[in-house]
Amino acid sequence: MSSPLPIALFAMNPVHLPELFPPRLMTRLQELVRIDPALVVRDFSDPAAAATLARAEVLVTGWGCPPVDARVLAAAPRLRTVLHAAGSVRHLVGEAFWDRGLTLSSAVEANALPVAEYTLAAILLAGKDAFGLRERFRSERVHPGPTDYATVGNLGRRVGIVGASRVGRRVLELLRPFDLSVSLYDPYVDAAEAAVLGAAPLPLDELLRTSDIVSVHAPDTPETHHMLSRERLALLPDGGVLINTSRGALIDHTALTEELVSGRISAVLDVTDPEPLPADSPLHRLPNVFLTPHIAGSLGNELARLGGTVVAELERMAAGLPLAHPVHRTTLANSA
Repeated sequence: MSSPLPIALFAMNPVHLPELFPPRLMTRLQELVRIDPALVVRDFSDPAAAATLARAEVLVTGWGCPPVDARVLAAAPRLRTVLHAAGSVRHLVGEAFWDRGLTLSSAVEANALPVAEYTLAAILLAGKDAFGLRERFRSERVHPGPTDYATVGNLGRRVGIVGASRVGRRVLELLRPFDLSVSLYDPYVDAAEAAVLGAAPLPLDELLRTSDIVSVHAPDTPETHHMLSRERLALLPDGGVLINTSRGALIDHTALTEELVSGRISAVLDVTDPEPLPADSPLHRLPNVFLTPHIAGSLGNELARLGGTVVAELERMAAGLPLAHPVHRTTLANSA
């Protein structure tokens, strides 16, 4: 006789559930755990969730999930694991979670894929000066002359990657087929590992000074707050392009705004500080700023990739295998 399926509970903003778990994935999920798609918790103190939480062995979490703190853990004595159908888990669990010896998985790797794809597109378009030439074409309604293309092109373009995070590593992988000169700054990556990743290791200041295009992929931690300071932004060469798909707080936005208003550099910004920007921010209007509303991460049909990661983890658990994408207490401080 087969053992009963473990009981699981959704905890997230329910608006995301249909895209994270479309019918095919929801069917497979319910073959692996007993879970009610109509019960999606946004507040663990909700009496409607108390009985299920008390019996749950698995929490399937996502954007909008409240912290799994000591109070929640006390109400969930049978809980064994949390499977997060999103990226960052830094604010999801605390010391009480780790002290109880629970396991945690994140779909951060799956979420890194569309961010890296957005970044690759931004790098290649920036190398062709597509953003600047589009603005000029829209304004003047005539094609630029041949001399206007003297500095355009991706052959040998110098690209600097700040941070060998999961996104940063995926970007480096995607850049390999192109004729680019790629450098990397990451204090946790040595020269041998950088070579494997296909990049030349450089100190941050040297990377900024010698790159035509800089793309930021470091985690948002106290150590990285405003890592691109006024002094470091000044190191970017005239005509350089800064791409940020990580977090706005990594850059001193007052200094960045001044640089962009001056026209000395350009930027592709999917994240800002604050987010969203005030309506009167000049970044909304500058021709040398390509601003998008935090769309690089998983959206629309890409969310199913995150739900698929949760389903795959449950399949591994059912087979007695360890989690494929575990989050460990020791590495969480340096994670996004």
